[in-house]
Amino acid sequence: MSKKIIGDLMREVQRIQSEMIRVQEEAKTKTVEASAGGGVVVAVANGAGEIVSIKIEKDVVNPDDIEMLQDLIVAAVNEALKRAQEMVQEEMAKLTGGLNIPNLGALGNLFGR
Repeated sequence: MSKKIIGDLMREVQRIQSEMIRVQEEAKTKTVEASAGGGVVVAVANGAGEIVSIKIEKDVVNPDDIEMLQDLIVAAVNEALKRAQEMVQEEMAKLTGGLNIPNLGALGNLFGR
């Protein structure tokens, strides 16, 4: 492979890496919402995979059935985290043209960058 091709490839890898970092930073400010139990428990997650809030309707809080409330919270949180991950993956797919590039940073390291 010629040095020009390798240089061009490395510039493109660096550009994509920079864009990926930008997308990840932007994703931290975006949120998704998921609910369980017909909306009685709502979890909100950001693109960093963090739960930023949980809302629980008063009617669902029953001291005699804590297990149901716990199940609803887990369901809402898991769905919110799944949606947050999908949101980030969609943004990354736009950047990479749909190609799955799991170790893009390793490619830069391969060429000594």
